[in-house]
Amino acid sequence: MSGNRTFTMIKPDAVGSGHIGAILAQINEAGFKIVAMKYTKLSKEKAGEFYAVHAARPFYGELVDFMSSGPIVAAILEKNNAVADFRTLIGATNPAEAAPGTIRARFAKNIGENAVHGSDSDENAAIESAFHFAGTEIFNL
Repeated sequence: MSGNRTFTMIKPDAVGSGHIGAILAQINEAGFKIVAMKYTKLSKEKAGEFYAVHAARPFYGELVDFMSSGPIVAAILEKNNAVADFRTLIGATNPAEAAPGTIRARFAKNIGENAVHGSDSDENAAIESAFHFAGTEIFNL
């Protein structure tokens, strides 16, 4: 990934509220290129695998239930300094603490239903991207 790609998911709350287009527009306006994207639904098993790092945390069961409750949009984004720039664009996990204009400030309902996921490191961006996409589904633009 070398610092120029990150992974995101538009979560079930934002998909269900009809915010896919507005979120993708904000991502594009921030200079990210979408190099892979799919509209899909995670099973409880797949959601559990994806969030396995949180398995010992008290919110894990709720997180898995929520992430498997409806469709998501998974995407790989490309831009220099992708992980850090995307984390800035999405804002704080708690939308009440997110900077005005960030994706979470605009579209998140609460800390649990916070509209989008964004990778927190280059290493996790690579792992999360590979979890959702085969190499043939990723394009260099």
